[in-house]
Amino acid sequence: MSAIEYEAKVLDIDVAQMAQRILDKGGTDLGEVLQRRYVYDIEPGDASRWVRLRDTGDQVTLTVKEIDSDIIGGTRETETAVGDFETTNALLGKLGYTPKAYQENRRHSFTLDGAQLEIDTWPRIPAYLEIEADSRAEVVRVAALLGYAEADLTGENTTKVYARYGIDLSTITDLRFEEN
Repeated sequence: MSAIEYEAKVLDIDVAQMAQRILDKGGTDLGEVLQRRYVYDIEPGDASRWVRLRDTGDQVTLTVKEIDSDIIGGTRETETAVGDFETTNALLGKLGYTPKAYQENRRHSFTLDGAQLEIDTWPRIPAYLEIEADSRAEVVRVAALLGYAEADLTGENTTKVYARYGIDLSTITDLRFEEN
């Protein structure tokens, strides 16, 4: 079943300060994970729809993302859990899907006042906070709890966030953290 995704981002955050602010407001720390994903085009050249296979460390999901607009609630998501990351990638290959990219990010998850909060760190760009709730109004309300006005929020997807920093994510086929 397809669902509207009510989420917004606060860009260019200080990770430690944001984590502390969430906890100070009564948030619950759910931990950190390295996420990995393959991204597949549904129709080449159509950036408004794509398939994402994501491993969050404790669950693997297959999702179709459909973006109508950059506003809060402008994205629909149809998602299901699948058994195994590499096997699902191989299965999609047998169906004719070739990943256009492999991507990694680090995600530190929290809950706060009924919302899901994610501090996302991606290679090559500053970290951001993502707030997801049951409605647009709830996203805005939880952002206000953290000291952010609606004008501080963006509903842009990660590709557009990368573009803000002069990076065309569609040209990067392998996006990983450098090993230290």
